[in-house]
Amino acid sequence: MERIVRTTHNHILSVTLFALLAASFSARLAAQIDMQQAVAAAQTTKTSTVANAAANSNNLNVNSILHQGPEMVPAHFAQLKLAQGFLLSLNVLDDPDFMGTFRVDQAGNMVLPELGSIHVDGKTVPDVREEITKDLLERGILKDPQVELNVMEYTAPQVTILGAVASPGVFPLLAPEGLDDVLALAGDTTILAGDRIEITTPNGGGEPQTVHYSRGMDTKLLNNTIIQPGDTVQVTQAGVVYVLGGVNRPGGYVMQESGNLSVLQSISIAGGTAMTAAVKSIYIMRKNKDQTTVWLELPYKKMTEGKVADVQLHVNDVVYVPTSRFKITLMSSEGVLASVSSASIYAGVH
Repeated sequence: MERIVRTTHNHILSVTLFALLAASFSARLAAQIDMQQAVAAAQTTKTSTVANAAANSNNLNVNSILHQGPEMVPAHFAQLKLAQGFLLSLNVLDDPDFMGTFRVDQAGNMVLPELGSIHVDGKTVPDVREEITKDLLERGILKDPQVELNVMEYTAPQVTILGAVASPGVFPLLAPEGLDDVLALAGDTTILAGDRIEITTPNGGGEPQTVHYSRGMDTKLLNNTIIQPGDTVQVTQAGVVYVLGGVNRPGGYVMQESGNLSVLQSISIAGGTAMTAAVKSIYIMRKNKDQTTVWLELPYKKMTEGKVADVQLHVNDVVYVPTSRFKITLMSSEGVLASVSSASIYAGVH
């Protein structure tokens, strides 16, 4: 049972205190997230710098890779789709007229001797090799053409990974991959990850594809979700609730896994109620969509006894467990705020 607390002189004081508590914790959480994002951005910048130096602004020379040994060839290279700017090497056995290197133009075409313009954009090397072989046969140029076609330079397709991952940024993706492998490129999800992953396809139109996933679920869902080069993957951030007052570990707690957290669960992951807690009733400060604030009083003792149903929390709810010296605490707000400033944001498992 929930009922809005009537405003009295003491409750006016409590509103002021709770608002200060919530604001303090919100600021600490924002600072912590900003710090993580700054570190991640620095890591991404470092990775990008190294990659650009090694790949010459992402325009890779395959011959230099092969000279270092076959283990250096990028995975799924055979599935790489040709695009404008690629440089291809063509060699037709016993016919030097077809030997040379050819650049794919802005229209996605490659112009060859005698055969003229061939559209190669979006095709793989085996596809184009087969097409050239077929043309040589059908035009009667060669009876048994032996065609060798290789990629000399290419611009690697990319995938953008954002949100609650260890190292957000842009990463090379030569061919379609499972979502689990794509997330691994960014160091996988962090403790702040929510239960939704949104996938946006360029020029796809409509709403992004949403994948509902949380730790502990079967990874088959991620394996079966295919990410295409050019896609953007956004890992949403989980919500946070605050548990303050007479608990053993006050702080902000990430709503992990399914994204749901109840009053009893929140107090449990906060270490339970302290010895000084007054457990008959507890309070929730909640903001409505119109940014107004309501205060809810809950019969906590009856909830623990199973006489009253547990209550689900909303993102940014503040749960306050009063103590037997509640009024004295209210009169010493400076001391309370000093203790708040040393509290932490936790990612409790529930």
